[in-house]
Amino acid sequence: MPVIGLLGAGSPQVDALRVSAFRQGLTATGYTEGRNVAIEYRWAAGRNDQLPALAADLTRRQVAVIATLGGTAVALAAKAASTTVPIVFVIGGDPVKVGLVASLNRPGGNVTGVSFLSAILAQKQFEVLHETVPNAASIGQLVNPANPNADSEAKMRRWLRKPSGRN
Repeated sequence: MPVIGLLGAGSPQVDALRVSAFRQGLTATGYTEGRNVAIEYRWAAGRNDQLPALAADLTRRQVAVIATLGGTAVALAAKAASTTVPIVFVIGGDPVKVGLVASLNRPGGNVTGVSFLSAILAQKQFEVLHETVPNAASIGQLVNPANPNADSEAKMRRWLRKPSGRN
């Protein structure tokens, strides 16, 4: 029976909806946990420093694939743990920029996935916000400095500080 490693930054409780959707996707393709596929779960419970050890444990167990939940840090930990086990990610940032894949159209290596490019889209959202409320004295944004996408978010903050009259 094939074994899927599911590596998450959160916990079973926090990620219950995502895990349910993951299982539904497996079922839609003919796989049911416990019947014809097993899933090994590893949860960091919000402690990203635990991700490398958890990812290494999954590779030692020789899982067929590692699916990641929880963003860029989880995907990077899985990538660092193996150059041979297939890794599937879902992130909001640019997977090329953070070093997950070689390019969007040809990821190369053992890592592939989906990116919503939300960090890039956020800049457009701020542009629209500025056009909607051009006289706003300040606009706030919360950024996690430990997030690998923090650099691109910081660039967006610098863009927001430019004098008005920009295009």
